[in-house]
Amino acid sequence: MNKLKLRLQLEQFFIEDIGEGDLSSESIFGPEESGEIVFIAKANGIFCGEDVIRTGFPMLDANCAIELKVRDGERIEKGQIFASVKGKVASLLQGERVVLNLVQRMSGIATQTNEAVRILNSQHTKIADTRKTTPGLRMLEKHAVQCGGGTNHRFGLYDAVMIKDNHISFAGSITKAIEKARSNIGHMVKIEVEVETKEQLLEAVAAKADVIMFDNRSPEEIKAWIGLVPDEIRTEASGGINLDNLAEYSDTGVDVISLGSLTHTVKALDISVRVHIG
Repeated sequence: MNKLKLRLQLEQFFIEDIGEGDLSSESIFGPEESGEIVFIAKANGIFCGEDVIRTGFPMLDANCAIELKVRDGERIEKGQIFASVKGKVASLLQGERVVLNLVQRMSGIATQTNEAVRILNSQHTKIADTRKTTPGLRMLEKHAVQCGGGTNHRFGLYDAVMIKDNHISFAGSITKAIEKARSNIGHMVKIEVEVETKEQLLEAVAAKADVIMFDNRSPEEIKAWIGLVPDEIRTEASGGINLDNLAEYSDTGVDVISLGSLTHTVKALDISVRVHIG
């Protein structure tokens, strides 16, 4: 997690929500009135958002006191109070919605990822995310995938070459696309190719792709084709795979299964913030 980037993002989120000032809190509470809020899990799941809580509230009240009873990746149970923040009432109220929104979404992603890892139940195959993330939240969402026990695919168009069907069509062939890409990238950058047919697979192998993705292929097709891939080339399965059919891919032998559903259709974990009295 890049803390500098997180702080800049939170600053923008707070500006969006607070605007010229919090009319509700500032008209009711004086600048020196203090209080405490607590975070309560309303469902079982995997917590994620430790840095958001620790970074967010001090931006609004430098003297606030934060207590976290869990760390990222740890399980929380329904009814559990897992965090508390003491500070100026107005600042607590100004920050709670932005922080809570992020913690709920990140915890939902971590929980869904953890469930995918459980369903797959493989010592070899890893669960990975995709670029199907919420614009502006990719760093946070991919961190949540890691907290749930998954791994990260590329972060954007800039950190790996991924040759898809349209790249192949424009380039003329898989071989030409790989040759052109390799001549223009550094030696540290990997090249992945999506394949949909056995012929494409053999061409990608011959062209020495670093990673081959079986795109929208059935478990039976993958098991039949994977023996054609040398050990030095990593394999991935993606497309049409979800929590309902994930277990069917557990014995295909691929190194990675990437799931867009970890981030783009995930349900936020139910968490609430309440005032602590007494």
